[in-house]
Amino acid sequence: MAVNKNALIRYKTIDKCLQNKFRQWTLNDLIEAVSDALYEYEGKDVDVSKRTVQLDLQMMRSDKLGYNAPIVVYDRKYYKYDDEDYSIINIPVTDKDIKVMNEAIQLLRQFKDFSLFKEMDGVLQRLEDSVNSSQKDKRAIIHLDKNEQLKGLEFIDVLYEAIQNKKVIEITYQSFKARNASLMLVHPQLLKEFNNRWFLLATHKGKFITLALDRILEVSINESENYSDLEINGDEYYKDIVGVTVSNSRAQRIEFWIDNKNAPYVITKPFHSSQRLIKRTETGVIFNILVQVNFELERLILGFGDSIEVIKPKKLRDRILKKLKISVGNYSEISR
Repeated sequence: MAVNKNALIRYKTIDKCLQNKFRQWTLNDLIEAVSDALYEYEGKDVDVSKRTVQLDLQMMRSDKLGYNAPIVVYDRKYYKYDDEDYSIINIPVTDKDIKVMNEAIQLLRQFKDFSLFKEMDGVLQRLEDSVNSSQKDKRAIIHLDKNEQLKGLEFIDVLYEAIQNKKVIEITYQSFKARNASLMLVHPQLLKEFNNRWFLLATHKGKFITLALDRILEVSINESENYSDLEINGDEYYKDIVGVTVSNSRAQRIEFWIDNKNAPYVITKPFHSSQRLIKRTETGVIFNILVQVNFELERLILGFGDSIEVIKPKKLRDRILKKLKISVGNYSEISR
């Protein structure tokens, strides 16, 4: 049965409301919550009728979409899940679903040799593993690193759609350094993932800014502003850096030594795509990379502790040395 996106937003919103055990939900409360969610998505008021939400509740209770949601009414006006642990996002996948998904995976595999799909194979392997592990008698074979407490992921959909539909957005944002949140009007250009965190590349008052999704408090579409599409190519924009912090400075040749114990790790997982092996010594290997010096590069270098030495440029070498001296000083303190 086909379901449009607005309907899915309504189901997801109702589901989120009914999972909230600290509030009682009347039909009018659910209508208001659904209306607010659709406004966030559409950027305009959407008329949600009482009949629409009643039919949504009926659909969620049924098995037409496989939800079979245990929605009950108590005190003649409040709605809740009879099973407090229930959620429509936790419903099990049926054998029929698994068969259809596996057929889709096999179909996609036929295209893996085309250049457009050259990076698809790893994705398909993870998808196939996820589908198989959803069956009761099978376990997942691939374990992906994930942080269940990571904030900001709920904004990925709206940000992605804003970029795709070329919409200006208003973001309430509070950096770690700021005492108070600020409201910014930005033109979103690109979503970037690094080190298990998500970032938004946008323009604000004509300048590029990078916003961490876990510091975003609210996002809304601004229909009155004209969107400026800079057609950013992510591979090109981030080609000279490690991480997400891009500056106006030129890329520099960074030369560093890694001890023999850790050199194989750096060879198999380079610091950057420009990495080159320069020389092997008795104690280790000398590499170089061509990148901008930024916060993420410094953090990467410091993470290798006593296994790495920055040879040049001198300015970066001195900066790392200064940080290491401060670190030694921290350990010299008997108590704080």
